[in-house]
This record gives sequence, C-alpha cells and structure tokens, in this order.
Amino acid sequence: MEKLQIFIQLTRLNKPVGFLLLFWPCAWGLTLAYYYNRETILYLKYIILFFLGSILMRSAGCIFNDIADRDFDKKVQRTKKRPIASGKISILNASFYIALLCMLSLFILLQFNFLTVALGISSMILAFTYPFMKRITYWPQLFLGLTFNWGIIIGWTSIANDISAEPIILYIAAIFWTLGYDTIYGLQDMGDDEIIGIKSTSIKFKNSVKIFVGTCYSLCVLFILILYFMMEIDKYLLVLSIFFILSLIYQIKIFKIENPKSCLNAFRINNLTGFFVFIFTFSFIFS
Repeated sequence: MEKLQIFIQLTRLNKPVGFLLLFWPCAWGLTLAYYYNRETILYLKYIILFFLGSILMRSAGCIFNDIADRDFDKKVQRTKKRPIASGKISILNASFYIALLCMLSLFILLQFNFLTVALGISSMILAFTYPFMKRITYWPQLFLGLTFNWGIIIGWTSIANDISAEPIILYIAAIFWTLGYDTIYGLQDMGDDEIIGIKSTSIKFKNSVKIFVGTCYSLCVLFILILYFMMEIDKYLLVLSIFFILSLIYQIKIFKIENPKSCLNAFRINNLTGFFVFIFTFSFIFS
C-alpha cells in the first residue's frame, strides 16, 4: 500500500488537472479533424486512446521532472515532500517507472498512422527538454506550451493523416493558453524560485503579471476565433465561446500574487476552460 501511495504521489495521479490539461488539446485536435471526417467509431476509439496516453505520458513526465529538479525541490516549501526529493524512492526505481510508462505510451501510439507515430515520437524531445528550460530562460512556460499542446497536432493527424492550417492555428492559441495558466501556477513558488535561481514568466512579469496573463489569454481567444471565422462556422454557435472566455476572465479576476492558494484555484479552473473549448469545437459539426 505504501508503494502504491508513493507511485500516486510520484505520478500526481491524485491531481488529475495535470493530465486533463494534456488531454484537452488532444481532444480539440481530434474533434477538429472529425469535423471533416465523420468516422464516429474511429473518433470515439481515438478519444479513449488519447485519454489513456495523456495519463501515461503526464505521469512519466512528472517523474522525469522530479528527477531533474530533485535538488531544487528540496529547497521549495511546496515540493520538498515529493517522493524523490524526500528520499522515499530511489532514482533507479523512479527511472524504471518512467521506462514502463513510456513503453505503455508507445504501445498506444503505435495504434495510429505513421505520420502520427513519427510526430508523437518527435514530441519526446520537447517533453524531456522542458524540465531544464527553467535553468536557462525566463520562458520555460513557452516550452511547456509547445510540449503540452502537441496533442492538437497529433490528434488532427491521427484522423486526417496530414498537416493543415486549422490545427496549427489552434496549436498557437493553446500555446498562449498554457503561457497564461502556467504563469499563474508558477506564482505559488515565486519567492523560493527567486532565491534558488529558477527562472519563469511568473518572475519575469511579476510587476505586471495580470497584464501578461490577460494578454496571453486574449491572444488565445483571438486565434480560436480566427479559426472559427476561417472555417465559416454557423454564427449562432459563437455564443458557446462565451463560456471559455468567461472562465479565462474569472481566473484573472481571482488570482492574487500574494496569495498562493488563489493562484492554485485560478489554475485549476483551466480544466473547465479546456472542457468549454472542447464543447465549442465539437459544436462545429452541427454547423
């Protein structure tokens, strides 16, 4: 039982918002492709596969991140009790879990076409580079956006088997979304991060963080609406965009730089934001 608890803590399975934020972009890309190719059984099958893949890859990513950041985590109040930082599990055993999770993820990836497999494997470069970005740049959130939203591209290619402007526009929108929400998330550790030398957009824009997050979210909405008008979707469906737009506005309203709990609460709302964008995208098929 203790080993199971350590595994759950290590993979953050007790904090599902993380793998859901990885899954929603996959669902967006799949749904966008489904608009052009109405193979319902294939769509439902791939939704399930991407959901499972998101859990597995996010779990592997968390473990790798904890191995890379173990010395930093020991010095941060919020992370010092993580299994690797606190010595509850060895790096060797943690690495075994990474290998196992990646093998399971590869098995799922191999269910798709060759283009999707190639793009999925190439994303591993981003996934395993991201943890080191906070050491060299104030923009690790940008690298997280590139990584976490790659599912839009492979979700699209899994059905369409090509690359098109539509998923690229949605991918850009999602990158700005991640830039915003991970900046909010990073505010929780800003004091400790500044002391130990970790860089982030939270620190870079700490004096105007709401303006920065608001700009990122505005650009996210802009690119989603560009996609909407480019695809000439029924104008009455535009009303559904209100839900994800309001969720972004509400986040900006409630988070306070001096209140870490408010930042965590605002960050968690992004699970709803991802769901609302999914519903908005799914509504396209009714146009």
